[in-house]
Amino acid sequence: MKVVYTDAALRDLDDITIWLTAHYPGLGAAVERRLRIVVAHIARWPDSMRPSAHRSGVRVALLGRFPYKIFYRVSGEAVEILHIHHAAREPWDEERQ
Repeated sequence: MKVVYTDAALRDLDDITIWLTAHYPGLGAAVERRLRIVVAHIARWPDSMRPSAHRSGVRVALLGRFPYKIFYRVSGEAVEILHIHHAAREPWDEERQ
């Protein structure tokens, strides 16, 4: 299945890259690798991740050992990445997306 990123998700990726570069410069490549693996899994098996408790049609994927969550939905023949959220931050208000 095709994967598309919303503008918000792309901003999230930029923010994550900036933060990791400033605080953990050696970790960025590992986070990116894990993100690609999880997104590839989502693309292949989009219904395999748990549904969001707050919004119908949105699913949540964890990044394993890294404290990030990927929020996405299946839209036609594509997976739409909505938001990539760090678990230590305030909860994402899924209702605004």
